[in-house]
Amino acid sequence: MTGVDRADEQSSPALSPEASSRFLKGVELIRAGEYFAAHEELELAWRDAPQPERDFFQGLVHVAVAWYQAGRGRRIGTVRQLEKAIRRLTPYAPAHRGLDLDALLEQLRRALQVAQSDRLEHAVRIDLDAVELVEEQQ
Repeated sequence: MTGVDRADEQSSPALSPEASSRFLKGVELIRAGEYFAAHEELELAWRDAPQPERDFFQGLVHVAVAWYQAGRGRRIGTVRQLEKAIRRLTPYAPAHRGLDLDALLEQLRRALQVAQSDRLEHAVRIDLDAVELVEEQQ
């Protein structure tokens, strides 16, 4: 799969082939803006992940759900999901499983500021920039 660097996999617990496949598919779905489908794939990866990886996968689930909620105009749900994503992904920074989490966390924090802003209080739709899962820089 393009966009996910495997260089840091040696330090990560092994995933089952199914969990690995679901992770890669979930990342691609997030990149494609298919947030509900991404959430489904990543949730299945999360359930099958070893314990040290579960917060990482749950954090990615929260990313997908945050953008899904934003697309439906649900400000409070968006804020809550972004806060959870930041909390769960921060311990894995700067990078994990080929994803540049520092860059993602910066984007999540900016999105949280947008979602919390007063100007969105009565918005019909919350428009957040498409989420970018950036490959880790070598």
